[in-house]
Order: sequence, then structure tokens, then C-alpha cells
Amino acid sequence: MLTWGGRGAPARSARAGAARRPMAGALLALLLILAGPALARAAGPDVNCPPTQYDCDIWDDDPGQPGNPGGGGNGGDGGETGGGGGPAAKCVWNGRPLACYDEFLGWFNNADGCYYKLSEPQPSVVEGKKWYVQTCNGGDLGAQDEVLLDAAPAGFEAPPDPAELARQALASIRLLPPRLKVAPRRATGPGLVGLPVWMWADSGPNYFGPLTASKTDRGLTVTITAQVDRIVWDMGNGDTVTCDGPGTPYKVDGPRAGLTSPDCGYDDGYGAAGTYRVSATTHWTVSWSGGGEGDSFPLTRTSNVVPIEIDELQVVTG
Repeated sequence: MLTWGGRGAPARSARAGAARRPMAGALLALLLILAGPALARAAGPDVNCPPTQYDCDIWDDDPGQPGNPGGGGNGGDGGETGGGGGPAAKCVWNGRPLACYDEFLGWFNNADGCYYKLSEPQPSVVEGKKWYVQTCNGGDLGAQDEVLLDAAPAGFEAPPDPAELARQALASIRLLPPRLKVAPRRATGPGLVGLPVWMWADSGPNYFGPLTASKTDRGLTVTITAQVDRIVWDMGNGDTVTCDGPGTPYKVDGPRAGLTSPDCGYDDGYGAAGTYRVSATTHWTVSWSGGGEGDSFPLTRTSNVVPIEIDELQVVTG
């Protein structure tokens, strides 16, 4: 297991990567000589628009390959899978969360799955009783009747629940799974054993926050703020890398071309050749406040996988 601290400060695993570091300089220099002409630059944008994806992947960059500033790289797709969550709904019907109050249907009764609202006007006056419009089956207008009751149903005229308003506010924003990119890019050339890997993700507010939203009901307003605390990369070989933020894009002509990422990288690289399936999970914290109350809860969003190909370094001798 490999974990990282703030701004990419590593807590090393016990694997053999450390033993390879003295060879990094030699490998780097040799790769510059051998691989430069062989790794071609991408010809143009690679557009991928799956019909179920929130938005469209367009890879128009060529991040290259650490250890070879002029080489090719690998782009990846952001997935749509992700963890749900949020404050638990107080009103539920057949496993489906419902609003505890609806301005047209009234107040929900968990005991029978019906909404109740006082009939206006009352069809008749009956001492000690009142008429209610009853809408059952979780608010099905086809199951609506007027009923005469001795007392108000459970939950009737209950004040707004701040935690439920927080859940409704959360439902109004989109916390998207991370869209990943790595260098080297499998599409235009493999990486090499022992050389660093860069990882980063799109940094828009729907991917990393902060996002805010509010929900108001009967004079009570609850506001939420959602922010990613960390992104955890699964390198496909049992190692993970935890980064504080989305990471830094790799640039073939940047000041750290051929070196390690300043904030989100797999510095020692892979220990064996192969094709690895990289994925990442963003860990969100959603905080809410309103009505004199407040709390926070975690959520996660997980990407699809990005393949990365790693080859052995071949040394040709005369």
C-alpha cells in the first residue's frame, strides 16, 4: 500500500521501488536517446461522447511521458460510477425517500404511506372530528379520498426538518465522478518500468467543488457546501496514491518535463511491465446549516478505469 500526504509528500510503501531510484538518472538519459523519435505526437483531438455520460470527453492535449519530455502520453475517460449518500430521509415509502411536506398534498405519515391535508372547506361539521384529504401510495393522486378523523395523523403540521432540506438541496447539484488523465498515455506510447507516472483530473467545481445550494420550506432555509477533501488513486497493482487536489497536468515543454509530479504522482513508477487499470475516487464532505442546526456527511464519486501500459526498458548493445 502506498499513501501520500499533503501536496504529494510521500509515505513510501515497502516495495522495491526505492532500490531503483539510483538508476533513475541513467534510465532517464538513455530513454531520451532511444525513445525520442519513436513516440509520436497525437494527431488531434480524440472525442469520446458515450450516450450515458454527463458531458463529453475531448482530449486535445499531449501530456507526453515523464522521463521523455518529447514522448507521447495517455489520456483517460472519466467515469460515471460513484457512491451515493447524504442525510437519511425521514419520510420513506417503499424504500423511496419523499418530502415530508408537500404544499399541495400536506404532511406525510410514514405509518400508512399517505399525505394528509385539511379539507377546505370542511364538507360537514362533526363535533370532535375533522375532514382530511388523504393521498395514499406515497402521494398517488389516483388514491385520493376525503376521510373523517378523530385526531390529526402522525407528522401532521410538523415543522420543516433541516436534515431533509439538506438532502433536497444536495439533490439539486451535480457531484460528478473524476475525469482522469495520466502520463504516460497508452494511446501514443507506453511508459517504462521504474519511471515516474503523473496523475491529474479535471478541476471544475462539479468535479472538486466548492458547490453551494439552498432549500427553503415554510420560512426555514438550509444551505449546503460540497467540497472534495482528497482524491485516492488506485494504480491497478495494489498501490494507492492519495492527493489533496486534482494534480498538475504534465507538459512536455514544462519546467518539470521528465521529472516527478509536484503534487500528485507515482514517483517510483511501476515495478514490472504490464497493462494496469488506473481509477480514482474523490472523497467529498457536504456541510449544511440552517434552523440553528448543522452537520456534515461524506460522499464519494468513483471514475471508470484508465489503462496505462508499462514496458521493460530495452538496452541495445553492439
